[in-house]
Amino acid sequence: MRDTAQPIYLDYNATTPVVPSVLEAMRPFLPEHYGNPSSSHALGRACHEAVSDARDHVSVLLGCDPEEIVFTSGGTESNNLALLGTLMGDPGERGHLVISAVEHPSVSVAAQYLQQWGRRVTIVPCDGQGVIDPDAVARAIEPDTRLVSVMHANNETGVIEPIREICRVCHERDVLMHTDAAQSVGKIPVRVDELGVDLLTVAGHKMYAPKGIGALYVRNGTPLTPTMHGAGQESGLRAGTENVSMIVALGKAATLARQSPDEVAPRLEALRDSLWQTLSAELDDEISLNSATAARLPSTLSVNFAGVEGHVLLASIPELAASTGAACHSGSTLISATLAAMGLPAGVAQGAVRLSLGWHTTEADIERAASLLIDAWQRMNR
Repeated sequence: MRDTAQPIYLDYNATTPVVPSVLEAMRPFLPEHYGNPSSSHALGRACHEAVSDARDHVSVLLGCDPEEIVFTSGGTESNNLALLGTLMGDPGERGHLVISAVEHPSVSVAAQYLQQWGRRVTIVPCDGQGVIDPDAVARAIEPDTRLVSVMHANNETGVIEPIREICRVCHERDVLMHTDAAQSVGKIPVRVDELGVDLLTVAGHKMYAPKGIGALYVRNGTPLTPTMHGAGQESGLRAGTENVSMIVALGKAATLARQSPDEVAPRLEALRDSLWQTLSAELDDEISLNSATAARLPSTLSVNFAGVEGHVLLASIPELAASTGAACHSGSTLISATLAAMGLPAGVAQGAVRLSLGWHTTEADIERAASLLIDAWQRMNR
């Protein structure tokens, strides 16, 4: 049951709470099992085994071999390792990168950095729903293209991109494929053997583990140059003593994500649709739904309120914790880059609000949130 002293939390795409079983799993590795996993004594071996077990759990979730999992500090590092590790391997090569117009800044800004070092970048546009056309990716690929990076599910709209089809386009042209799955892993089934990707990003704090832990799936045989150098941990791809407690937490979160997936997603989708139905029934043409016809995460609702800026609307509702878009850069006064790429007029996109649900969201939360949003909008538009 939700603590009524806390606001209704509908910002699960920004971050998730650490669930008790994850906290319980990681806790002993702070005061008790504190050995270095590289040490040969008993304390070190215990930690080495814990890291190995966590790697197994993540690999089972993703449908890959354990040795294909590289632990990182989070989604941003994983995305940077995927892009820079592919395009910066040979200082003498220039190479070409293809990304989509709806990527997270940890991909789009990394691409800008690569441009500063002489790499060429092509940005593939999306359609009005935020979907990337595999044929457009095919047209963007050039003879020296090294990597294509298209996110699996969008952090703002929840749109699920056709990654399997984009992978097929890439591999037909001998191009590597990376997807940022920070928003999809733990919410919908994500199997690398089904998607066909060469590189895939995981972010722990999006799936009920703490902030500061993530992973990069690297398909066996995929050429990748480390961006951090040192003692050679993580198969030489990510130097530095492993953060055992956080890795254990991610392993536990991966285990939880495999439990009852067929129950959680339909429940959240029903709650999401109920929220939209309530809002649209009351506000009618004063509210619009983004990416209405696209495949979307069951837990994400992106809407535009007419006649008000989204951040002003939310600021007037302290009882509700939500966002206007991506929390990583929600302090910006500019409209969302994703909504702009979809062709939304600035006046519409300024009214955007993202409502993202999670494991702890209840029907009562949805009813109350809808009432708060409707009342606030009506007060501001009298």
